[in-house]
Amino acid sequence: MKNIESPEKNKKPLYYYYFISILIIFFLNWVIFPMILQINVHEVPYSEFLQKVDSGRVENVEIQQNQILFTGKSDNGTDAIYKTGIIDDPELVKRLEEKKINFGAVIPKRPNFFLQLLLSYGLPILFFMGIGRLISRNMKQSAGKFGLSLGSGDSAKLYIPSEESISFDEVAGQEEAKESLIEVIDFLKNPEKYKDVGAKCPKGILLVGPPGTGKTLIARAVAGEANVPFFSISGSEFVEMFVGRGAAKVRDLFDQANKKAPCIVFIDEIDTIGKRRDSGISTNDEREQTLNQLLTEMDGFSSGNGVIILAATNRPEVLDPALLRPGRFDRQVRMELPDLQGRVDILKVHAKNYKMEANIDYNLIARATAGASGADLANILNEAALRAVRLNKSEISQCDLEESIEVVIAGAQKKNAIMNEDEKKIVAYHEIGHALVAAKQTNSAPVHKITIVPRTSGALGYTMQVDVEDKVLITKADALNRITTLCGGRAAEEVVFNEITTGAANDIEQATKLARNMVVKYGMTEEFGMMALESGGNRYLGERGYATYSADTGRRVDEAVLSIIKECQQNARDLLKANEPKLHQLADYLIEKETITGEEFMTILNAD
Repeated sequence: MKNIESPEKNKKPLYYYYFISILIIFFLNWVIFPMILQINVHEVPYSEFLQKVDSGRVENVEIQQNQILFTGKSDNGTDAIYKTGIIDDPELVKRLEEKKINFGAVIPKRPNFFLQLLLSYGLPILFFMGIGRLISRNMKQSAGKFGLSLGSGDSAKLYIPSEESISFDEVAGQEEAKESLIEVIDFLKNPEKYKDVGAKCPKGILLVGPPGTGKTLIARAVAGEANVPFFSISGSEFVEMFVGRGAAKVRDLFDQANKKAPCIVFIDEIDTIGKRRDSGISTNDEREQTLNQLLTEMDGFSSGNGVIILAATNRPEVLDPALLRPGRFDRQVRMELPDLQGRVDILKVHAKNYKMEANIDYNLIARATAGASGADLANILNEAALRAVRLNKSEISQCDLEESIEVVIAGAQKKNAIMNEDEKKIVAYHEIGHALVAAKQTNSAPVHKITIVPRTSGALGYTMQVDVEDKVLITKADALNRITTLCGGRAAEEVVFNEITTGAANDIEQATKLARNMVVKYGMTEEFGMMALESGGNRYLGERGYATYSADTGRRVDEAVLSIIKECQQNARDLLKANEPKLHQLADYLIEKETITGEEFMTILNAD
């Protein structure tokens, strides 16, 4: 296809012509005009100059720093201009006075008035005119962008039905969210049956959940199932430098949506513009104007025209109450982290895009990835595919998937890291300490793998436990078991070496966090009981709440946390001392193999 450029595209900017004009002026003034106005000046020796003075043929003399210019009669009797060099001649001035010759700066120069005028007035005027022109044009372009339509590519992305559409079959692990959105799809397909009863579909639906749970994916799936256009825009795209630009984008978005109705409008990260407004000083900033315009637009259109607004956030606690009232985003759909079966389904959906071996145990992978989101599982599969390519394999195996889990959790193996024998022995006893304490407690997750191969995350080794099934509730006994298992590594160092190392840093952090939650959040202590000691926080982003207790209570909280950790650490020591022969046997085996499975560990532990 022939590409035809518009005249506007070939039009040169104004400063281009300014630059060309200035070059022409300088060329004329420095080259052409001097050639036209050039006056012949005859150079003569100093002796000839004195002869002309004595003979009275010199009229005017100009004594300069390095030369002397004078006018006089030539041999043919015409006026001429001469120049000669400077010589130290004290009698020259007296000789000129005797001959009554005018001397000094008396030879009139032809001033370059055009150049002076250009330098004094022309260039500054042209410079400021050019700057003013550029500023004016930029302001006009910025102002003109306020009304740009969505089709210009400056605002929301539009996905047309049958182009890049997806269905609910491609969204796994969110069955409850699908059920909540089915009636939205039905309303877009069959609006008349709702109108007959008088029912109205919600104008706005808020998708709430942790990052990576598929909020954008399920929004696109709703549009794909309903076979309607899908507008997608991020909340950050509404926030501009110029005040009023974001509000203009909101107006334009709803205008285009009404033209394409029925359709889905999806606003990702709506907390960017929907944050709670301050109750103090009233401001007129860009974010608040954008939020006000969004509220106005949602009140201005009817829910019966087939435009459904979906929005996503993982920070629902910061949203303005006006945004969540009935008639706006009055329905919330929770997108929680998938359970065990949900993770299995997600793995199978993503596995369709890869070449997998036939004997893949998706249930084992799902059990090993408790707490993982859909995005995490997709990343694990991709890491497994990359590992298979590195090993020149044509299909992804179970081993690749298990190794990819470890890469995501602890980083890749540090193949060049070399520990001396003493350090290797300490790490082996540390990891066996974790595993042995876990195995000797009731209701602890079974040990799946133990390794002392260093990882890029900084871990010198780790013990992987895999629960048989997901646990929704954690009992006090479960929490104490977990803390005791975390203390097992340090306890093993104390029992065997009567020394402690820095290897328990991460264990101490996790144990302290869980013990503090038992006190301030879960009410698992007799001293405080069910008293709430923390409020707020974001459950989806892992943000801690703020303390609601006094300094004296805070001291008692620290004492309660320390008491729990000390009790669990003592329990770990007692378990290891009671099974010290097995501790040495298992540690020696781990030093030899470097990596052992849970089956190998339990076989040695249960052997007589």
